Amino acid sequence: MQIKIITIGVYGFDESSFFEALRKANVDTFCDIRSRRGVRGSTYAFANSQRLQARLAELGIRYIYRKDLGPTQTVRDKQAAADKATKTAKRKRTELGEAFIEAYHTECLDAFDSQSLLDELELDAQVVALFCVETAPEACHRSLVADKLAKTFNLEVENILP
Repeated sequence: MQIKIITIGVYGFDESSFFEALRKANVDTFCDIRSRRGVRGSTYAFANSQRLQARLAELGIRYIYRKDLGPTQTVRDKQAAADKATKTAKRKRTELGEAFIEAYHTECLDAFDSQSLLDELELDAQVVALFCVETAPEACHRSLVADKLAKTFNLEVENILP
């Protein structure tokens, strides 16, 4: 099975452009790697778990939730401290802090069995979307997961931006 990985965040999209981006990328499997599967505010209500899953099902896109890839509160606190030190608003962040990256590797990625994700996919899976909320992949843990999958399995990765 040769698959392609795409990454996508919700910030910067509206509902129609988000689902259109998935459609244009030919996503057949959507992997939600958020710790918490809700987004505050009516603008992004479509990305809340139940609504998101219902819309994906309408589009014929399979949904997988991998809580083991969501950063823990301890890891998120490392990024919050870095953002506070640099006076960077969460939605304006353009990269992850070193403390977050180290903590995420230690608490999540080092124990993550990449093959377990591939084993969870249907046999006909071709394009898998890794999903979290941040706009820029470099500012989100999804880039770390995508990088590990790309290196482990020599997979192509494409980042979808609004």
